[in-house]
Formats: sequence, C-alpha cells, structure tokens
Amino acid sequence: MTASAHAAHLAELNVATLRHPFDDPRMTPFVEMLDPVNAAADGAPGFVWRLVEDGAADATGLRPAGEDVIVNLSVWETQEALWDFTYRSGHLEVMRRRREWFERHVEAHLVLWWIPAGHLPTVGEALERLADLRAHGPSPRAFTFASAYTAAEAAQHLQTSRPAQPEQATGSALPTPTADSAAVQALSTALSPATGRQAHC
Repeated sequence: MTASAHAAHLAELNVATLRHPFDDPRMTPFVEMLDPVNAAADGAPGFVWRLVEDGAADATGLRPAGEDVIVNLSVWETQEALWDFTYRSGHLEVMRRRREWFERHVEAHLVLWWIPAGHLPTVGEALERLADLRAHGPSPRAFTFASAYTAAEAAQHLQTSRPAQPEQATGSALPTPTADSAAVQALSTALSPATGRQAHC
C-alpha cells in the first residue's frame, strides 16, 4: 500500500459475470490483458491498494459473489486518480471490449465509497456497499462516478476500523470479511445467472 497524505481514500468495487469459463479460448484476450493492466494500476498516480488472491497476481480466482462472478476491489487517493486510470489508460481497452467477455448488467455493477486512509476494505464490506447502492440508490455511503459525493459529505459514513496491519498493506492476501454474512449472501443470490441479474467490468 502506498503512503498518502490524504485523510480519506476512495474504495472501489466492480463485479463482472463471465460469459465463458476462464479457460475458454474466447477469454484469452482478457486473460492476456490482466498482467499489463494490473501493472499499470500498481504504478498509476494515486493508486493505494488492490485485492490480490494469496499466492496469485490478481483476484480473479476469488469468487465471493458466485462461481461465474469476478470481483475487482481497489483503493485510490482520489476519485480523479481512479477516473484517470479507468478511462485514460490501457484499462480503457478492457472497457471497450467488455461485451466479449462479460454479461450485460441490469443493476449497478460498480460502487464507490470513502474510507479512512490506512483502512483496507474487506470483500464483505465491498459487497455490502454494492447491495446498499442497488437497494437505495446513490448516497454518501455508496455511490458511482455519475453520482459522486465528496469525502466531507461522506464523513459520517467512513469506516471506523483501525488502519490495516503492515502485512495486510501489501494486498497479497484476502482481508478477513467483516460485513454481515446475510448481506453477502443476498448479493451473491442477486448475481446468480439464474436470477437474470448480471454484471460486467
């Protein structure tokens, strides 16, 4: 995790329902983009942390929201830093081609929220924020690029968790979930292909 003078950081979760299994040849272009895109994120201005499966280079093997759903969870110093990486870097190519690899979403698939600098969001926390956005719409607690709130506006919703320990700060392990397991289960059900609710990166 990079050092930062900001009192609050922006956490981001997006979920994507795979159109094909990861080892399907049709997914090869996406898989080949993972390493360079992740490397670009790691070196991008304002990058703080991203979720990585223990012993892996990314989090695509973690499937907390369903076997066909991959998650991307990261932390940035500012909304501008995340925007620049998402829409003004090599990541844009993934966005342009996402329909080749991911199902079209019918509900919110990306959520942003402010956290205290030093706090690393858990997957459970992130899924709970997405569930909140889907259930109640944008608010200072859970929002999108199009309906953003400042850290000051979201101050009362900042997590009060203590800063992550040094070994967690590397992003090399899955943080221990702390959110209500019922909320995580509800979102997992919502993301299930059987429900017709789908998402993309």
